[in-house]
Amino acid sequence: MTDSSSSPERPQVDKDHMLELNKDLEKMTECAENMSVQLTWMAYDLVALRTSPKLGALLQRLEEAYDRCRAAVCGDQSQEPELEDCADPAATSLSQI
Repeated sequence: MTDSSSSPERPQVDKDHMLELNKDLEKMTECAENMSVQLTWMAYDLVALRTSPKLGALLQRLEEAYDRCRAAVCGDQSQEPELEDCADPAATSLSQI
């Protein structure tokens, strides 16, 4: 016969703890997906730039124009932390178009 005190029982996992773990895993998965997308666009840009050298200069001019327009619409770049309604420039890079 086995003594019930000698067999360790697994502690019951709290549902809140499981939900928190699931949220953390979802965040990690989303971050990994975002990095994958960014790496894909970087590779695409590299191939495009090597194919057409003029494209690099055109993309640079386009990104500068985008930055000027974004600054005009959203305000000064130094005030970005208090502006929540403007899109994140890293998420809307022109090189991704």
